[in-house]
Amino acid sequence: MSRRVVVALLGPVTWSPPGIDPARWRTALAEDVVDLLATLNEVETAVAVTAQDRWLADAVVWPGTGVYEVTEPTPNAVFAALAAGRHTSKTGYDQVAVVAADAPDLPGLTLGKLLRPLTTRPVAVAPVEGGGTGLLGVAARLPVPAWLPALDLDTTEPAEVRRAAPSPGDVAVTAGWHRMRGPADLAALDPAVEGWEATRALLSGRPV
Repeated sequence: MSRRVVVALLGPVTWSPPGIDPARWRTALAEDVVDLLATLNEVETAVAVTAQDRWLADAVVWPGTGVYEVTEPTPNAVFAALAAGRHTSKTGYDQVAVVAADAPDLPGLTLGKLLRPLTTRPVAVAPVEGGGTGLLGVAARLPVPAWLPALDLDTTEPAEVRRAAPSPGDVAVTAGWHRMRGPADLAALDPAVEGWEATRALLSGRPV
């Protein structure tokens, strides 16, 4: 069986709801994503963070969760850290998925769909739903293909990754999900869905 790791990339969060402290908002989002990863089966989990944001990783990780310190908050930096073995756990993964840490109600099934194509394709990407540019996440077999371009979860589009591949079919485009980057995304949160407890609690105490 392939050894797989899902890494939550604790990158910058550029928007927060009015009345909520941006640092508390960012922490709540990251906590909910990390809590989701802890429920996944047959994968290992980790977070990636720049040195200046190590406080955020320390605030949200579970005991034993791998923490990668990266030079910049990009999937490529995470791939490089994995290749270098820059955290305390064992290395030797066969597959990796890097996901944005601002999707607090992300279903685990969506992450499973991001990893599934790697049985037949070297790369898979999940787009952002609800408008705007960027990716929810990217998954790749390791070592990552040399043709994989520089990726930015906030700006890279699936079509860009497919254009860089030797064949467009080398890149699977899987189910997307919304990220919390504006009021419309906030409205997409479904109170009936289980999970996202930290974000839910923070929003419940928000001044009207």
